[in-house]
This record gives sequence, structure tokens and C-alpha cells, in this order.
Amino acid sequence: MSPALAETALGLVGVPFRLHGRDPATGLDCVGLVAEALRRAGRQPDPPEGYALRSTSVARFLRCAAASGLTECADGGDVVLCRVGPVQSHLAVRVPGGFVHAHASLGRVTFLPGPLPWPVSLQWRLADEKD
Repeated sequence: MSPALAETALGLVGVPFRLHGRDPATGLDCVGLVAEALRRAGRQPDPPEGYALRSTSVARFLRCAAASGLTECADGGDVVLCRVGPVQSHLAVRVPGGFVHAHASLGRVTFLPGPLPWPVSLQWRLADEKD
């Protein structure tokens, strides 16, 4: 787990939720959360734009993850893509004791303790960090 990414993600807990949101002042969605956490950790994220809330394709996430300095890994990823519904993917950031994610129903970025309640599709690590 990247301590810098985890710390920046935890600092975003409480930010309002907004679909396609990219600014913490006005709201973030799960993609915006990951992009902002990466930016605050000193990275240059390349988040996807124009995606639908529901979709079965993760192609945009793959391209943007690589362009943002993330490397796919089997487990223990800093950024996790999970399947919250049959046609809905969701990103979360791994932090000590759980995950930070943008929770649409609660209307804000939240900390989710423990393991994710959804199946994990893909995981990425910051390219230059081992653990």
C-alpha cells in the first residue's frame, strides 16, 4: 500500500459526491477521488472522461491507469476496481484498515472499513512502489 496515496485519500473523506466530479470543492465521484488522491500524492493522473455510470467495459480505466502511473497487480493494489452491480464498476483507494471511496447514496467520500463487499475486477499499484 502506498502511504502517500492512502494519506491523501483519507484527507478527502467527507468531500461531497458529484457524478463526473473532479474538484473537491464541488464534489468527486470515484474516478475523481482517485485522480485527486494521485494528484495530491504528487502524481499526474489522466482520468477518463465521458464515461457512463453503468457500463460493462473497463477499457478506459485500463488506458488511464497506465497513463496515470499505475501498474496492474494481482492483489494488494493501491487502487481497486470492483463490480458493484452487473453493469457498474467502482474505484476505491486502499488505506490502512479498509478503503476510501465516493459513495453516491451517502452523497460523500467515505471510509469503508474491512474488506470490500464487492468482487474485485482489477487492482493497480503505483508503478514505482513495491508495497
